[in-house]
Amino acid sequence: MWVFKVCLVGAFAVGKSSLARRFVSDVFSDRYLTTIGVRIEKRALEVDGASVRLAVWDIHGEDRFQSVDSLYLRGAAGIALVVDPTRPDTVQVATELSERARRAAPEAVQIVLLNKLDLRDDWRPEVETVVDTIGAEAVHRVSAKTGEGVEGSFDELTRSMLKRGR
Repeated sequence: MWVFKVCLVGAFAVGKSSLARRFVSDVFSDRYLTTIGVRIEKRALEVDGASVRLAVWDIHGEDRFQSVDSLYLRGAAGIALVVDPTRPDTVQVATELSERARRAAPEAVQIVLLNKLDLRDDWRPEVETVVDTIGAEAVHRVSAKTGEGVEGSFDELTRSMLKRGR
């Protein structure tokens, strides 16, 4: 069995915890709870015939008062940079976290999750073009609320981690 550490990182209130809960437990809550430090959840899955256990690290949001410690990122095989396309400032935070992750976990696969697909009409158009500058392996449009795209994005991330043999 393959075991991978996956870190969800991004700005404050982009939906990291909601995405983790949707992926691990297939639930969503409108009630907002701030993550303090890190919350680790696990899920076993099978991808392309390989048995995999993901340890999903839901790391607190980055803002001007609190930054993500690089120690949380060490040993990660996958980094999911979560962006809220209704808030363009979250792209800059994801860009900074991507650079920090490359130093802390240089072999990790990085993907961008454009969360809140259920609010697509409110997305700022510049976000989808700017997010390409992050240099992640893939960009996925997802909704923690409806579940759309969540399972597929984690499956693709897992496939990429398996290919790297991490």
